[in-house]
Amino acid sequence: MFFIKKKRAVFFKNWSESVHCLPNHYEEPEDLHALKNIIERAYMEKETIRVVGSGHSFTPLVATSEVLVSIEKLSGIEKIDRENQLVTVWAGTPLKELGLQLHKVGYAMENLGDINEQTIAGAISTGTHGTGAEFGNISTQVHSLTIMKADGQLLHISPNENAYLLNAAKVSLGLLGIIVKVTLRVLPAYQLTSHSYKESFMQCLQQLELLRRSNRNFEFFWFPYTDTVQIKIMNEDNYSITETKKQNMFKKVVIENGLFFVLSEVSRVVPKTAKMISAASAAGVPIGTETAHSHELYATPRLVKFNEMEYCIDAKYMPDVLKEIDTLIRTYEFAVHFPIECRYVKKDPIWLSPSFERDSAYIAIHMYKGMEFKRYFEEVEKIFAKYNGRPHWGKMHMMQYGQLKQVYPKLEEFLDLRKELDPEGMFLNEYVRELFHIR
Repeated sequence: MFFIKKKRAVFFKNWSESVHCLPNHYEEPEDLHALKNIIERAYMEKETIRVVGSGHSFTPLVATSEVLVSIEKLSGIEKIDRENQLVTVWAGTPLKELGLQLHKVGYAMENLGDINEQTIAGAISTGTHGTGAEFGNISTQVHSLTIMKADGQLLHISPNENAYLLNAAKVSLGLLGIIVKVTLRVLPAYQLTSHSYKESFMQCLQQLELLRRSNRNFEFFWFPYTDTVQIKIMNEDNYSITETKKQNMFKKVVIENGLFFVLSEVSRVVPKTAKMISAASAAGVPIGTETAHSHELYATPRLVKFNEMEYCIDAKYMPDVLKEIDTLIRTYEFAVHFPIECRYVKKDPIWLSPSFERDSAYIAIHMYKGMEFKRYFEEVEKIFAKYNGRPHWGKMHMMQYGQLKQVYPKLEEFLDLRKELDPEGMFLNEYVRELFHIR
């Protein structure tokens, strides 16, 4: 996320630099009183507010020409309930920092995604997830939360207080109010052993049910135009943690990211080399075993920038969808060398969660920053649509309101609640107005 200050305004760009805006006001409140003042002033001046976390969404969810609020100073652990294993954190806490802070007090989140730069509020607001057949997305770890409404008042939402709002607020796209605190269910700190190895594409597809049911965490990366898949599994254990952390980090950051950046630049300049570079990447895919504390293993450094689309489908359709994508890529000869990332997530009751009421497979496609991606994304999206795919809210997609209503059964009820909590539309921007036909 980048900010270039210009008088009262800033120029905002997200991580991938696919979204940018020039808001009239940029604010970084240090406490709830300051945040309430911002809301009251915006109300008086008839301005809208969007809230930004770490800028890791690929869609214009936070883009605004009016008031952009960063919650990065509302950060850290506020309260620990050891009896019930609940930890209350400020909403602007980055997942990376949260992992460290929880570990210091003997706890850990039950699951995380492969990027940990997002704030906890941003992660739950967009339905961010990790992988594991027995784990939901990060929002399912939320016990309760507190939002500041459009009138500046705090609203506590929990199983015992305003419970009717809970499954709407857990994935809300920032449309119900500004999340200021989140109470999470946590686990005693644990460690994982990660094992990475290569497998053939078809053999991987044939073993999917076994792999996802017999491992705590399972994901795989398939390299287009090749028969190579990198499988990554993680399971809890009590093995000794060796002193190789710095070496592993050097390898991940300098060697893997550095080399992949060079290859990606070649592909950008000469798109016809994509097949060759995908094959080279598959040949050099890292394999091996690593043991560390859980928060140290979930995330992987992602320094090579890209654009991304990710869809959620019924878990049983993972092999069929991947076979169709393989045929599509070879038929159209798309210049793509980024691996396709495949994960599993347990169903949940959260209204706008892509995993709403179905055990899910998530398939993410990427294109290196600066390379043409529109046609590739459009054609793959047609395949996802055949299988009633639901888009990840923080990733690129082209779905319209009519389509979204079909795949998100609770969407209209959510929008009714949005209108109830924010009747003046203070937390809207042009993107969400258009996306949900809000007039």
